[in-house]
Amino acid sequence: MNIKSRLTLLFTMLVGSIMALFCLSIYFFYDQYREKQFYSFLNERGQTIAQLVEASTGISKADIEKIEKENNTVLLDEEITIYDGSDSLIFTSGKEGFDLTKAMLTEARGGKEIHTKYQKNEVIIIRHILQDHRKPWVVVAVAKDYPGMNQLQRLREILVIGWLLSLVLVGVAGWQFANDAIKPVSDIIDQVNNISAGNLHEKVTVGREKDELALLAQTFNQMLNRVEIAFVAQKNFVSHASHELRTPLALIMSEAELGLMKERTGPEYQDALKGIWAEAKEMNELVSRLLELARTEEHAFKVTFSKIRVDEVLWQAKASVQQKNPGYDVHIHYDQIPDDEEQLKRYGDESLLRTAFMNLMDNACKYSSNKAVNVFLEIQKDLIKIYFKDVGVGIAQDELPYIFDTFYRSATTISEAGYGIGLALTKRIINMQGASIDVESKLGAGTTFILRFPPF
Repeated sequence: MNIKSRLTLLFTMLVGSIMALFCLSIYFFYDQYREKQFYSFLNERGQTIAQLVEASTGISKADIEKIEKENNTVLLDEEITIYDGSDSLIFTSGKEGFDLTKAMLTEARGGKEIHTKYQKNEVIIIRHILQDHRKPWVVVAVAKDYPGMNQLQRLREILVIGWLLSLVLVGVAGWQFANDAIKPVSDIIDQVNNISAGNLHEKVTVGREKDELALLAQTFNQMLNRVEIAFVAQKNFVSHASHELRTPLALIMSEAELGLMKERTGPEYQDALKGIWAEAKEMNELVSRLLELARTEEHAFKVTFSKIRVDEVLWQAKASVQQKNPGYDVHIHYDQIPDDEEQLKRYGDESLLRTAFMNLMDNACKYSSNKAVNVFLEIQKDLIKIYFKDVGVGIAQDELPYIFDTFYRSATTISEAGYGIGLALTKRIINMQGASIDVESKLGAGTTFILRFPPF
């Protein structure tokens, strides 16, 4: 069952239930009113006959029965029974009297008006106060309210027919209501079906501006923006990676082709193999960088996070950089050691964080005239700040917003060996650790990268 049918069914059931409850309430209260009125009539009828019996000095019992029968037009099958003060039957107009118990006689003579049923008839038991102050009589009036019951049955038929007809109208109205409620969803579905990888810039719109469906469309548009950015990034990544890998592969193929063109001496083959090995090494490093970049996608390695000391990772990165490049100088300045070593700990991936530190140190040394970098570690109110300062060529202000983009190379560093992956990888790793990275630079005056690690 689709949403439109389900909404129609639920709407019809809800409104139909309310209407049924309303009809039952009308029927119930009308029945209560009819019964009350009928008992009131029976009360008056019983008191009238009792008064005639009390004043029957000049009126015979036959005349009383005649009067009672002549007035028995509304209350059909009426039976009036009267008991005197000694509970003796002194008058009855029916063939079968209603049997009273002693308890009923006592309660009625005490002033209580008793209402009950007898063979589908209404029964009222009341007392009659005599004018000569003798012990009160007890009057029993039994009758069936034919007119009232007929009216009640007619009301029941009207309510049932009216409820059924209303239920049909409610169903039609519910269908229209569901159509109106689902129309924006149908519009969204039609628009989404027309969006593909080639037109991710298209946006979903709805007629209403401030309801939940408009919010859904807005959220979907935001998701489309993120997907479009991801598609563009993936496209650029594949394009740049293919371009970067094509160069070393072309050189390897060229070296191999030249080596195979004719017979060469052993040293010449060694030179060719050395060239192939150098290019393969460069390609291997590029592939490793690409794999490290892929590791940081979608925070895939957050499950490996543990509590690590940032300063220890910093010293490990220094040792690795200087071991790999003996000509580089990394100077770590760390003067104020906190009393609580917990201030130096953060949750993160030690291997990835060490890679980020190594990238920053390696870049600073590579582009500095003295092949050195100064690293400053500070603790400020539970905030760990690390500065990587070099005295290199610097970066132009208009290029700073792009230095963290994958495969981007600034104009001042384009002549140096590299792939434009290191800073992009570093930014992703730092952001994964819950930290931030900023850069300050000036052409000819060097560059400073600033890392900030907030508390847990």
